[in-house]
Amino acid sequence: MFKLIKKITFFKFIALFVLLSACSPRSGTVVGDPLEPLNRRVHALNKGLDSNILSPVSKGYSYVMPDAVEDSVSNFASNLSLPGTVVNNVLQLDIPAAANNTVRFVVNSTIGLAGLFDPSESIGLAGRDTDFGQTLQRWGVVEGAYVEIPLFGPSNMRDGMGIFVDMMLDPTSSVLKPTMSSYRSWAGIGAILQKRQIYSDQIDEVLYDSADSYAQSRLVYLQNRRFQLKDNPSDAYIDPYAEFE
Repeated sequence: MFKLIKKITFFKFIALFVLLSACSPRSGTVVGDPLEPLNRRVHALNKGLDSNILSPVSKGYSYVMPDAVEDSVSNFASNLSLPGTVVNNVLQLDIPAAANNTVRFVVNSTIGLAGLFDPSESIGLAGRDTDFGQTLQRWGVVEGAYVEIPLFGPSNMRDGMGIFVDMMLDPTSSVLKPTMSSYRSWAGIGAILQKRQIYSDQIDEVLYDSADSYAQSRLVYLQNRRFQLKDNPSDAYIDPYAEFE
């Protein structure tokens, strides 16, 4: 019964956001931000959490943890996210990517010692990342209004829904034992802390060195996401992170 209710709720959730996205600004417009007053309040909350918690904790994590340990923790979290990525590959009918990520998961889970190491990379099996937001984009759902989500940060209506659907569709969450699920959660936090420290210069420049951190965060997110998904009617794509590579 619970599974049936969960499925009904899931499909109602999708239908609601598809309807809302259809009524929102189309992809490729400069900014569709009718929720800006609310978004700015959420942005202030997220910025405060970053300055008081995430940024200092990430610095401490990077200082205490050897780089090799940080990499292994992040590899472990990334490996356990691969089954969910495969689900989205299949939903997008991208069978080569689904096969690639499946083999990658098997190799890293065995030879890579439960994903602590990434031998797949050395044999040419690079990860092909995707998410349910991209799945919806492949299905023709437009990005909708810009939103800033508490804790998660900049997004849009389509991708915001994708974040929560990915959690619901994740196959590993229903098969992992409680102890392993706990390890996965802590590893996910470690991966976030490592990423925050790796991109600290770029993030700090946007959040703390710009005249309007909200507008700058929105611009960087929209440019990057549209570039990633080629979700723009123009053929002239600009990678906002190219200068940092």
